[in-house]
Amino acid sequence: MKTQMLYAKEGTWTPQMQVVADKEQVSRDFLLENLASGKIIIPANINHTALEPNGIGLGLRTKVNVNLGVSNDCIDYTEEMEKVDLAHQFGVEAIMDLSNYGKTSRFRDELIAKSKAMIGTVPVYDAVGFLEKDLKQIEAKDFLDVVYHHAKSGVDFMTIHAGINSRAAEVFKQTKRLTNIVSRGGSVLYAWMAMKEAENPFYEYYDDLLEICLKYDVTLSLGDALRPGCTHDASDAAQITELIELSLLTQRAWNAGVQVMIEGPGHMAINEIEANMQLEKRICKGAPFYVLGPLVTDIGAGYDHISGAIGGAVAAASGADILCYVTPAEHLRLPNLQDVRDGIVATKIAAHAGDIAKLPKERARDDEMSVARQKIDWGRMFKLAIDGKKAKQMFNERRPEELNSCSMCGKMCAMNTMNQVMKGEEVSLVKE
Repeated sequence: MKTQMLYAKEGTWTPQMQVVADKEQVSRDFLLENLASGKIIIPANINHTALEPNGIGLGLRTKVNVNLGVSNDCIDYTEEMEKVDLAHQFGVEAIMDLSNYGKTSRFRDELIAKSKAMIGTVPVYDAVGFLEKDLKQIEAKDFLDVVYHHAKSGVDFMTIHAGINSRAAEVFKQTKRLTNIVSRGGSVLYAWMAMKEAENPFYEYYDDLLEICLKYDVTLSLGDALRPGCTHDASDAAQITELIELSLLTQRAWNAGVQVMIEGPGHMAINEIEANMQLEKRICKGAPFYVLGPLVTDIGAGYDHISGAIGGAVAAASGADILCYVTPAEHLRLPNLQDVRDGIVATKIAAHAGDIAKLPKERARDDEMSVARQKIDWGRMFKLAIDGKKAKQMFNERRPEELNSCSMCGKMCAMNTMNQVMKGEEVSLVKE
């Protein structure tokens, strides 16, 4: 089986490419060229039959990823499936199953069977449960068994922390950080490497990993184990060293015909975001960039979806291709359904804000909203809003007597006033 990248290199047009071209309104030649060069990816495992394909990368709309999954403290698969429904409702393009407790295969199989969105996983999360071994008892190639299992089940992209090799780990040890390693997968691998006095298994057996990806067309999401977990640690030597390692791994994957995206920060002061986006694009030769937030402050606990949306908007405008959502529950607990909804909406706003900056055609929806506001067409406004259901609910909670205004402005609605004046009508502000 060939990957979407290999098909593009030989000039073969696939059904997945056609779907993406139609959605994004890009030409056949543009898509083939950038798929072949690695600047665009279409994560589409051959076994994910429910998938509605999406492209990620150069010249395409910024995509959004939703994280879900169970932990040892919260095991409610029904609620996690309800989160999937929410993601579908808002047109989210990617869902990551981050379950890290128990036998997760059944849930993942049901998720893949149901999800229209591309599915991602972090195989190292599943290693202990799947292998039924504690960390120290796991051997290097055991990790690849987990990867193979996920790939065969239909996972479209996998976070693989192959960049934290012995070289990057040594730089980390010399870097004074406030939060050390905050990546769950990265911390597990670092601990395994330390206890076994061994090389990162994903780095050591990278060629074997690529063979699995080739067989099922799994996209590698090269994880940033050394991403900054606070603004203090951003853009440090450890982060940049790992990024360099990821660039080398990217080229190896491309040489094999495997699709790749790069994962990025984390936490980062707002004035550092643009430079980090440009650095990734330069070092990794245009590979799509997948960022968590970034969160622009460390003190937004309970409101981190706002901190993440601020950073996400700047990141998207500066070149990030897919944003991982952040919920209000980040750093505090497993998110509930309301947290997920709030996180999705905040991140969708951030993604669209970025697209307005880098893709002029994406202004059309905002222009339509402006026309609807000028006409005071409430139905159209609700339809165009990212969360029209909430907008309609808020309007109706304090519904005005007359629908040519809202309950805030009443008779002094600027839109209504100007509509009357422009028609040559007299304006009366006195309530009759």
